[in-house]
Amino acid sequence: MSKISSPLSNLALFSVLAFSQSQLVVASSASLDTVVVTATRTATTVNESVSSVRVIDRQQIEKSHARSLPELLSGVAGLHFATNGGRGSNSSLFMRGTNSDHLIVLIDGVKVGSATSGTVAFQHISIDQVERIEIVRGPRSSLYGSEAIGGVIQVFTKRGGGETRQTMSATAGSNDTFEGSLGVSGGGENFFYNLGLSGTTTSGIDGCRARPVGAPFGGCYADQPDDDGYESFSESIRLGYRTDSGSDISVNATQSNNKTEFDGGSQNNNETVQRVLGLSTNLVLSDEWFLKVAAGRSRDKSDNYKDLTYASTFDTTRDSVSLQSDLVLFDDDTLTFGGDYLRDEVDSSTAYAVTERENTGGFAQYLMQAGAHSVELSVRHDDNDQFGSHVTHGVGYGVDLSEGLRFVSAYGTAFKAPSFNELYYPGFSNSELDPEDSKTFEAGLRGVGRTGTWALTMFRTEIDDLIVLDATYTPDNLDKAAIKGVELEVAQDLTDQWSMGLDLSLISPVNRSVGANEGNTLARRPTRSGQLDLGYDAGRWSAGASLNFVGTRWDDIANTKKLKAYRTLDLKAELELAEAWTLQARVENVSDTAYETAYLYNQSERNLSFTLRYAP
Repeated sequence: MSKISSPLSNLALFSVLAFSQSQLVVASSASLDTVVVTATRTATTVNESVSSVRVIDRQQIEKSHARSLPELLSGVAGLHFATNGGRGSNSSLFMRGTNSDHLIVLIDGVKVGSATSGTVAFQHISIDQVERIEIVRGPRSSLYGSEAIGGVIQVFTKRGGGETRQTMSATAGSNDTFEGSLGVSGGGENFFYNLGLSGTTTSGIDGCRARPVGAPFGGCYADQPDDDGYESFSESIRLGYRTDSGSDISVNATQSNNKTEFDGGSQNNNETVQRVLGLSTNLVLSDEWFLKVAAGRSRDKSDNYKDLTYASTFDTTRDSVSLQSDLVLFDDDTLTFGGDYLRDEVDSSTAYAVTERENTGGFAQYLMQAGAHSVELSVRHDDNDQFGSHVTHGVGYGVDLSEGLRFVSAYGTAFKAPSFNELYYPGFSNSELDPEDSKTFEAGLRGVGRTGTWALTMFRTEIDDLIVLDATYTPDNLDKAAIKGVELEVAQDLTDQWSMGLDLSLISPVNRSVGANEGNTLARRPTRSGQLDLGYDAGRWSAGASLNFVGTRWDDIANTKKLKAYRTLDLKAELELAEAWTLQARVENVSDTAYETAYLYNQSERNLSFTLRYAP
């Protein structure tokens, strides 16, 4: 922890000052009254949950001016993206310093991601189709099973309902970037539907610089200073029916077709398809008994071309079925139990020794509320046909210390089965890998009042058999790794017009295995990162600035390839032209800072964009 002891001390001092002035740093409680379902698989408010939860709604998405999920999420405390180039390039998300595949991502309840790589293509999820995002930091394997060591992110697409409503947006920007979206929703009081289309095309940036002679492994190994373009077209549909008693049935489908160019030859690209299908029903059997049944399929397909010649295909599907029952006991308590089935299948031009596996899990959870005290207890058993049985559990406690001040704490275990690539990809795999196991403890304080909210969380995660890439880029198990961290989140109205937001993360992600790399920092994790937002709202027009900071990182297990710290400044403004019509402008990376989030891969230079939006 020595590498960040001074910043942690400074943050502790800051927290004391913040607590002593809690009357000042304390947004309307409406944000904490927001109902979430991802943290506990049941409906609860942000404040009632003992987990570290963040909700980003549609209004916040539009106010951010972000054009992709990596742009939107990269400023959230505890989240850091490493991207191999410009728009559409592979983006890996590290949550709380855990691996990029230590994360479960759901779209409308359906688990998504590639079974071969074990990660999710965030860059291809259309932000125009998103209604709300729930981010849960911390282990959730006791509810969701394998992979939830770092946390869970659930994306909810637009639902519809009510009067018929049309929306549209059109964007033009630097690098020959053009984007557009169309949507229609409605259905009345009981029916609901939403249809959406969106598209993007950009000439992009030069995604990768040549690897210097004698440099360590990494990069694209080609001196090809050209722009690497990106094209994407997405569609989304969601429809259903809700009875007067509260039961509902719904179906959802999303798909994106994408083409991404990359360096490494004369003309290289991959053409990908991301598809999600889901069917769910929520039944209100009585005032105290609720039943949910859901089924879904997600598909991740990539056709890859090198020098205009077909090279390979990776096509994976994930089929899932879940059954969940919620019983309300003693008016305030909830008992939840159920089961999940998941089947992963690989259909690839590359030969894998094993191409499918199944996992069956059963879980139970008890949520108890007694005055100012709340308790969460959860346990789950998973049976993986490759790696056998795993039992995970979690316990959480929260208490209201005073009006507007709450203490929360939690402990949880988690595990992750190795991905198909880690086990079987020819030449770069290890079929002897063991599953990863973790345990996490966290504690924090939250404040809420008339003009703002804040949250300060400290956590420690220990991971046994952490899977990392060794010096030959072959996966191997580390005996032990430890991640300590502190997260600070502040949302404050300074005046009637001025507002401020702060997200800050300080972590120490360390290799604790005996050997040459003992004590090294885990690759691609910044020990310091944060975002400071300042906004001014004058009614018909508004403006804002975002200052982003990411500290130094290492790109390899041996800590030989250092990525420099960087700061970027983004500016934005918007004007209400007429009722429901808004013009937005954004300047990204105002100082034209050159920086990398992955070794030898370039990031966007200064660019300008304008968006015309219609949203009644």
